[in-house]
Amino acid sequence: MTTFHQIVDPLGGSLAVAALLAALPLILLFVLLGIFRTKAWKAAVSSLALSMVLAVVVWQMPVEQTLSATAAGVFYGFFPILWILINALWVYKLTTATRWFEVLGTTIRSISSDLRILVILIAFCFGALLEALAGFGAPVAITSAMLMAAGMKPLKSATVSLLANTAPVAFGAMGSPVIALSGVTGIPLATVSAMAGRQTPFLALIVPLLLVFIVDGKRGVRQTWPAAVVGGVVFAVVQFLTSNYFTVELTDVTASIAAIGAVLVLLRVWKPATVAIDDGPEVPADGAAEVAALTSHAAGTQSAAGTGAHDGATHLATRGPAVPGAGSAGGDGAAARPSPREIWMAVAPYLVIIAVFSLSQIPVVKSWLTDAGGFSFRWPGLDVVGPNGKPVSSQTMRFDHLKATGTLLLISGLITLALYRIPFRAGVRIYGETLTMLRWTILTVSSVLALSFVMNLSGETGTLGVALASAGGIFALLSPVLGWIGVALTGSDTSANSLFGQLQVTAASHAGLSPVLMAASNSSAGVLGKMLSLQNLAVAAAAVGLDGSESTLFRRLLGWSIGLLVLLTLLVVLQTNVLSWMVP
Repeated sequence: MTTFHQIVDPLGGSLAVAALLAALPLILLFVLLGIFRTKAWKAAVSSLALSMVLAVVVWQMPVEQTLSATAAGVFYGFFPILWILINALWVYKLTTATRWFEVLGTTIRSISSDLRILVILIAFCFGALLEALAGFGAPVAITSAMLMAAGMKPLKSATVSLLANTAPVAFGAMGSPVIALSGVTGIPLATVSAMAGRQTPFLALIVPLLLVFIVDGKRGVRQTWPAAVVGGVVFAVVQFLTSNYFTVELTDVTASIAAIGAVLVLLRVWKPATVAIDDGPEVPADGAAEVAALTSHAAGTQSAAGTGAHDGATHLATRGPAVPGAGSAGGDGAAARPSPREIWMAVAPYLVIIAVFSLSQIPVVKSWLTDAGGFSFRWPGLDVVGPNGKPVSSQTMRFDHLKATGTLLLISGLITLALYRIPFRAGVRIYGETLTMLRWTILTVSSVLALSFVMNLSGETGTLGVALASAGGIFALLSPVLGWIGVALTGSDTSANSLFGQLQVTAASHAGLSPVLMAASNSSAGVLGKMLSLQNLAVAAAAVGLDGSESTLFRRLLGWSIGLLVLLTLLVVLQTNVLSWMVP
């Protein structure tokens, strides 16, 4: 096999034109998704095909190596990325197949009927837990339906759920985005995780306050800021500690559970002075049935209660008259709280996941899992050397079939299966349903990862990076925007990291900036574009029964998304110089 040497300027002196050609697959992807609203898998496959043609014709990559690079990307898309997603979503679907997920929803609803408190607990804290385990639209669908059942109007339920789905996204689906980022850039996972964990916690400090403001304006912030601050601070601190010193896979799991616990403890000693209500009556004490029914509806089960909650007859409002005594656990019209045993059973799958991942981090166990079930290998059919004369790192794969995140999730699912006494045959059937539900997502993610590998190995990404590096220090401003655009158009921080991760590293190296900082910024800023992605908007609109309202949601969220992007970009710029001590 002939060694393929990457060419930075394949057109010989026309770097700008070469960079434009290298950008064509990305431009095609953006145009198909953003303008023509083509299905994601069709856009991804089309862009992949174009990048393969350019790799062969312009960058002179041998056809067999181009095909091999495509296969390598598909493999990496399946393992570890899709292996994580499939098993995470399977665990979630096991809970919705029993009554215990309804009990979990009832438990949350029993705490308070004050929407300002519930938006922190459900949209921010519980949504982060769902993002940690499933991601890919599940948090938005479930939390928006639960908020609507609690009395919030449909459009506002969708809006706050989309906005809340930001701070945990970089570590969502058991760390899939940063794992993908590490894979395509060659930067150690611990380093990427640590850097992202020094950026996204700042979003966690702000988002809960914004959610309360959207629900009840300045009055809501003034009356419930203690809960918003406690939830945000605890989430931020635990997210930072876990991502930097423990394990990336459990970052959002530990942060969300800690935040929920902190807010619950706070509500034992503090409560808002008033609650805002609508012209209709408060949600009755047995309103837990509505919560359970709508939660099931969001998971794909038809529910008559969903329509009942939709009509607004029992809405707690955002601007109604003040009623004394809101926020106390079990009071103010809140649903009856389940028994302690029921609560433990409801949270059991999440505790199992924490236990399994914690055991896997014990040095002796971790060493055994690595030695017994892991090996590295050179992907067959590839022999690529970069412009620096060194072999390109993405040719080497690491296969850890025992300690892989997806495998640990599969083990957690099997334990959950036994704990909930679900017949094994039923568990297999639910697994099959999960695969069916994800069939287009599987094709999309595989195609996007293949696109990323072809662009990286052919040299297309390197050409783009060298061209962007001509902006010099200004690239620190462009880097977060690039990640934001990528997630807004692809709907996935994992996909955006796969597309732009290597580009960020290449451009940063040529511009004299930290590759680690720029790569992490792609992921951290990218999460702010997720609320504007067509996929997420469609999920939110469908979950609250307002199909076709995507454009309305987009207009409501655009300002918040851009505002948060500006703040994070400012943080990134500061981390390039004044706060450079924050870069690992």
